[in-house]
Amino acid sequence: MSESSGIVGVKIRVMPDSPSINLSEIEIQIKKIVEKDKGRNREYVKEPVAFGLSAIIAFFEWPEEKPLEKLEEELERIKGISSIQVIDMRKIA
Repeated sequence: MSESSGIVGVKIRVMPDSPSINLSEIEIQIKKIVEKDKGRNREYVKEPVAFGLSAIIAFFEWPEEKPLEKLEEELERIKGISSIQVIDMRKIA
């Protein structure tokens, strides 16, 4: 009935709620959630924002047929995260 779906590359900006938040710990939690939901982690970069605050830019592969909204909700529940924003999403396979 339906064809097999592809893979999308997703890039999300994760903003902590304070400059004192341990970004490495948040990154570990994000990676676990992505993998649990059948995604594949690719690249994580810390991006300076302002006044000592840095965001995490998370890039991962995601099954096209899985709704991204569920993942976004899980990420927003991580303690210390102020907001998340999808900044790029495109089919890669």
